[in-house]
Amino acid sequence: MIVITRNGKTTVIRGWRAWLIGAVAAAVTAVIVVVIAFLIIGMALTVTTLLLFAVPLAIALALVAAALSSVWRR
Repeated sequence: MIVITRNGKTTVIRGWRAWLIGAVAAAVTAVIVVVIAFLIIGMALTVTTLLLFAVPLAIALALVAAALSSVWRR
């Protein structure tokens, strides 16, 4: 049973219409949750991939820069 009060007037929805509205609301909620979950997983994978390549590259560049700076100082 779904009770809606609007402008002082109460409307009661019962039976198959209430089940239909409940099922549609549950389906919409499930779709929204799934979309948000996929977005979060996508962002996590993107950040992980960037870090997986960026951190070793930064270390390698720092080592090369340190090696070259010691050569240039001589």
